[in-house]
Amino acid sequence: MADLPLPLTTDRLTLRGYVESDLDELHRLHAHPDVARYMIWEPWPRGYAIERLGRRVQQSAPVNDDDALDLAVLRTADDTYLGEVHLHVVSRERGCAEVGFAFHPEHHGHGYAAEAATRMLRLAFDTLGFRRVIGRCDADNTASAGLMERLGMRREAHLIENELVKGVWASEYDYAMLAREWAARD
Repeated sequence: MADLPLPLTTDRLTLRGYVESDLDELHRLHAHPDVARYMIWEPWPRGYAIERLGRRVQQSAPVNDDDALDLAVLRTADDTYLGEVHLHVVSRERGCAEVGFAFHPEHHGHGYAAEAATRMLRLAFDTLGFRRVIGRCDADNTASAGLMERLGMRREAHLIENELVKGVWASEYDYAMLAREWAARD
């Protein structure tokens, strides 16, 4: 991806752009009912995974409104696919992006999501110069809410039954962090 220092790395992880050979793992991730449980979509059929992978492979640096960057997260030691992290340009004019993440349940509980999401925040603030990064999750998704709080994001809203998801009115938590808060973190 042009103009981005990819792959991104941490002590244990490699965050890289998607390649065509990631299809099986991307499908396995998003077809898992526990992953789709708190998403606005149902588990992905393979055909939809093919379409979404095609979009991911074509992504470049997130510059304009609605641009997105999805990176595959691999454990560096053995190249095991763990999940993905996401950065979406909400408004370049306002300097706002949204971060997201999805990890396969078999890799929960090892700190991988926090490590990868922290690296994406660093990319958003330090490399891409965003002023504000938000995160949103279903209010029942205590794991995602807890992760955003551990990242240092502040809960700014609890929207009650604000979106119809899979035929049920769902509530949402909205989190945010400012660049100055990122810079001042311990």
